[in-house]
Amino acid sequence: MKKIGFIGLGIMGKPMAKNLLKEGYSLIVYDINNAPVRELVAAGAKEGKSSKEVAAQSEVIITMLPNSPDVKEAVLGKDGVLDGAKPGTILIDMSSIAPLASKEVSEKAKAKGVVMLDAPVSGGEPKAVDGTLAIMVGGPEDAFEEVKQILAVMGASVTHVGEIGSGNTTKLANQIIVALNIAAMAEAMVLATKAGVDPEKVYHAIRGGLAGSTVLDAKMPLVLDGNFKPGFRIELHIKDMMNALETAHELGVPVPLSSVILEIMQALKCDGKAKDDHGGIVQFYEMLAKAEVRKG
Repeated sequence: MKKIGFIGLGIMGKPMAKNLLKEGYSLIVYDINNAPVRELVAAGAKEGKSSKEVAAQSEVIITMLPNSPDVKEAVLGKDGVLDGAKPGTILIDMSSIAPLASKEVSEKAKAKGVVMLDAPVSGGEPKAVDGTLAIMVGGPEDAFEEVKQILAVMGASVTHVGEIGSGNTTKLANQIIVALNIAAMAEAMVLATKAGVDPEKVYHAIRGGLAGSTVLDAKMPLVLDGNFKPGFRIELHIKDMMNALETAHELGVPVPLSSVILEIMQALKCDGKAKDDHGGIVQFYEMLAKAEVRKG
């Protein structure tokens, strides 16, 4: 089995790394926060003191970080991945970042003999924990085939979608659909609640029809419980939507609905709800309608 370096042990990265350990992979890990590093070391991983040290001891390096600047710092910065990686190393960036950032990092990695794949994920913390994420991968197909088995430990669906940057373009499309699905659910359920109809019964009535969706089944039970503990934080979805708008504007693609949901999430951030789960979008509608979508 290949030696794997894992950089970024947050809400998503920590369970993903744990699944690799459970599968028997040799893992060296690094995060700027020491607590998750200690947890992974207790589970059998080795600690790296920097991204450079992780890279120097790995054949495959996985990064799972919040945004483009974090990836650039971890890979291109002082004591970064490229300071330690050997030629022939495969770098898999599983962060959700701007496609142009993926291309920029890839070009600089290529100059050092490092092959890069962008492989963002969808599914949130629950699917990271049980290893059933959807993983969308851009980059050279031969490198993808070489690490596909590793990715399959973390995901139920692993799909090569094209050249570098394609993974993150696919993720942006995913995030648009997810955000707008949550907003549609929220709008509809606040309407039902305000009309005096039990939202839990409405949910069960419509989930088997055309309005049913993975988003509805994942988020509606949490909304009914008033549980907005993050699986995927509003502030991170804001980041993805800003990347989507930036990319769309560069390409000349109008995205009016994406602009609206971004502003709704920005309003929630201003109200102190940035760290709530994105299912908490319902709170925007609840506030305006003065009606809460909860179990009776």
